[in-house]
Amino acid sequence: MKVQQKHDVKVTDLFWSRYIDLVKEKVIPYQWEALNDRVEGAAPSHAIKNFKIAAGEETGEFHGFVFQDSDLAKWIEAVAYILKERPDPELEATCDDVIALVKRAQQPDGYLNTYYTIKEPNKRWTNLRDNHELYVGGHFIEAAVAYFEATGKRQLLDVMCRFADYVDSVFGYGEDQLRGYDGHQEIELALLKLYRVTKEERYLRLSQFFIDIRGEEPHFFDQEAVNRGEKPHRWYRNSYSYSQSHKPVREQEVAAGHSVRAVYMYTAMADLANELDDDGLKKTCETLWKNVTEKQMYITAGIGSAEFGESFTSDYDLPNDLAYTETCASIGLVFWAKKMLELEPKGSYADVIERAIYNGTISGIELDGTKFFYVNPLEVWPNQAAHRHDYKHVKSERQPWFGCACCPPNIARMIASIGQYVYSVKDQIGFVHLYIGSQTTLELDEQKVRIQQESEFPWHGSVSFKIDPEHSFSGTLAFRIPGWAHTFNMSINGEELSTQLVDGYAYVTRTWEKADELKLSIPMDVNILHPHPKLRANAGKVALQRGPVVYCLEEVDNSAGLSSLAIKDDQVIEHSFDQSTLGGVVVLKGKARRTENLTNALYVSNNELVTKEVDFKAIPYYAWANRGIGEMAVWNRKA
Repeated sequence: MKVQQKHDVKVTDLFWSRYIDLVKEKVIPYQWEALNDRVEGAAPSHAIKNFKIAAGEETGEFHGFVFQDSDLAKWIEAVAYILKERPDPELEATCDDVIALVKRAQQPDGYLNTYYTIKEPNKRWTNLRDNHELYVGGHFIEAAVAYFEATGKRQLLDVMCRFADYVDSVFGYGEDQLRGYDGHQEIELALLKLYRVTKEERYLRLSQFFIDIRGEEPHFFDQEAVNRGEKPHRWYRNSYSYSQSHKPVREQEVAAGHSVRAVYMYTAMADLANELDDDGLKKTCETLWKNVTEKQMYITAGIGSAEFGESFTSDYDLPNDLAYTETCASIGLVFWAKKMLELEPKGSYADVIERAIYNGTISGIELDGTKFFYVNPLEVWPNQAAHRHDYKHVKSERQPWFGCACCPPNIARMIASIGQYVYSVKDQIGFVHLYIGSQTTLELDEQKVRIQQESEFPWHGSVSFKIDPEHSFSGTLAFRIPGWAHTFNMSINGEELSTQLVDGYAYVTRTWEKADELKLSIPMDVNILHPHPKLRANAGKVALQRGPVVYCLEEVDNSAGLSSLAIKDDQVIEHSFDQSTLGGVVVLKGKARRTENLTNALYVSNNELVTKEVDFKAIPYYAWANRGIGEMAVWNRKA
């Protein structure tokens, strides 16, 4: 087994501690009420009631999506991470109670799924293409591992080991086994977590099985459709690319289909490549990574541009107002990037994590923690949004809950586990990937090295580290220099340091002494960014970024008609911290030119237009839609 070093991280960061406290104090209690159908005005969840019915404690029918159970699983996982950061006996007791309910709903053979237990008990594993049985199980496995690691309690872990053992008996290469896989990937990455905590090799091999057989012919989804008495139906572009099963995974070179399914699968692929030293699978992951991040990713780290299929489309197809960019997809991209970092420490992977966590993920939650975006567009006109047909799509305000509520508990578990992305160890080198105030202890050369980080990110580029090894030792620590940084300065104990920069990391090799202090300064200039010429939606437009934060213009600051504004790209844009705005953010201010039509005609000549210089104000994209309904734009015309 390839050891993945575990190290606890205590987050002390000013920016992220506020979010972690928000998850603990507001988000988790709010979502608990939603799961129990006690939030006024919110779409009903039915999740807890379904488990009570499945456990035989209440009567009634199953309600909700076939994957409704997974909302509860992600809530438990978020609780686990919070308990590790902020112990709370009352919250732990509540979670213990609901875990006991899950156990009571488990069937004697280990099966766990309230939809099939209540509604179609004789049709297990008959529609894996559509009905998410293994996806739901995967989320409960993740929750079980997280809860065990946080509390040491095995009840849910034992439940999910029984489930995984049962799945292992049903699926495989055996004559009486199903040579199949789920339409929505998730169990593949979850089984790897279960394998590491239990050391049970069968779980590793089962994950590998699900990856290796995906997309082989004759196609499993065709076969199971025939077994159901249906004609095979490839509804998404007459292809199984929707579920990334259109061809074997090792032959895939372009990201296609449902974006969340894709990045969950890519996460498992990268993890397997690392675990099995599978160079071919690693190369596939690298190819797909380049396609996603260089041709199909928004500046906010949103992915999946199309509403149809919640999917990737084609290279450089990144519309702003029609951007789907599901919150879960950006979160899944963070998961994948972490596994790519474990494969090979390249700053470009951590750059994407940073871009996602400060932009396309936390945009999915209101600053008060009680409303959510499923979709994260980069441009909104409220009147246009009101005429969209999809209830989830292009809203000008966040919603209290969703019938399909995958995103709210997903953002909660990501925020609560943010410390997992800050540090890692590979080949006896300690890596610092993110500048988030925190404390941890890394094991390097068989001794414990305590690291205390203080960071002013994302508003200022000053970071300091106190390095405190048990004993003096010669070794290497590597610090990521972000891709947006034009320069940086580093010193140790007051002496300026010259370092070697490799793949985006400054490697510092020396004899480390107790109480060494390393300081890193990365100037945060305002960057006026231009799109790739093939990115047609943004031709003639610019976007603003300062440090890791992408900015947008909102109507509340700039009045209506944002499309009439053109930003001058040859100016120095001012920045200042404004404590009174959006809980305290750095705002940007500069000059723009506003064009006005002197007539009421729809199309006019040049002499019927007038342009004047105006001031503009930009705020962090993640905080938009917290001050009422109005226009918003990330990309604006260039003057």
